[in-house]
Amino acid sequence: MKQVQDYIRTIVDFPHEGIMFRDVTTLFADPRGFRMAIDQMLHPYAGIDIDKVVGLEARGFILGGAIAHQLSVGFVPIRKKGKLPGRTISQDYKLEYGEAIVEIHDDAIKPGEKVLVVDDLLATGGTAEAGIKLIERLGGEIVSTAFIIDLPELGGRKRLEAMGMEVNALCAFDGH
Repeated sequence: MKQVQDYIRTIVDFPHEGIMFRDVTTLFADPRGFRMAIDQMLHPYAGIDIDKVVGLEARGFILGGAIAHQLSVGFVPIRKKGKLPGRTISQDYKLEYGEAIVEIHDDAIKPGEKVLVVDDLLATGGTAEAGIKLIERLGGEIVSTAFIIDLPELGGRKRLEAMGMEVNALCAFDGH
């Protein structure tokens, strides 16, 4: 029987030489694989009080929307700077080659709301950490973080756990 990782293709030297890009679009394109991933991502949260699912740009929107639908809760996107139309708050973070800024609408999370943070891949944890900081600045309480893929060598899980976050990932791959 196929596992989630069997639906994920690896593209060598993308976007830079030496990178093994883990492409989840092949997982999303397969109805059985996609359902399996969503069902498995939902499993740890059965019976847990969650008010909102936050998806990190951009593949986190696909997963977060499906998970929010299944949980019958609201969905909130965290986007790159300048992409949201309303009033926002922003958080900068470091990338492997530079810096970036993500934003959330300033009214997207109410104080005390329980939030699940979702993305496709956990690498260094920089984007997830920035998203968590935004949610916490709005008064949201992070229930957990959920990813399809963990790249343990890049330290994202340790980074988030050092912040006190629970981290769930469906599979792990060695390398970058």
